[in-house]
Amino acid sequence: MPLDPGEVIMDPHDLPVLAGTVSTVMFVISYLPMLVKAVTTRDLASYSLGNLVIANVGNGVHSVYVFSLPMGPIWFLHGFYLLATALMLVWHRRFAGRTVSHAPETTP
Repeated sequence: MPLDPGEVIMDPHDLPVLAGTVSTVMFVISYLPMLVKAVTTRDLASYSLGNLVIANVGNGVHSVYVFSLPMGPIWFLHGFYLLATALMLVWHRRFAGRTVSHAPETTP
C-alpha cells in the first residue's frame, strides 16, 4: 500500500532512543521527590553513608563507559544520577546526625 505524502513512519532505529528518552524522564521524575524531601527536611538519617559513597564511586567508574557511548538519553540520565548521588552525599555529610524537629516546641 503506498504511503500518503505527509505520512511519517517511525524508523525502527528510533525506537531505542524513544524508549531511552521515556525511561530517562520516568527515572528522573521518580528521584525528584526523594531529593526534594532530603533538601527540605534535611533528615538524611535513614540514608547509609556507605551506600552513598559506593553509589558515587560506582557512578564515577560507570562514567567511563557511559561517556564512551554516542550522546543520547543515557548521557542525561547518567549526568542526573551523578548530580543526585553527589548531592545526597554532600547533604548527608552536612546534615546527618542533626536532630530534626517536625513539630514546633512549646514552652510550659
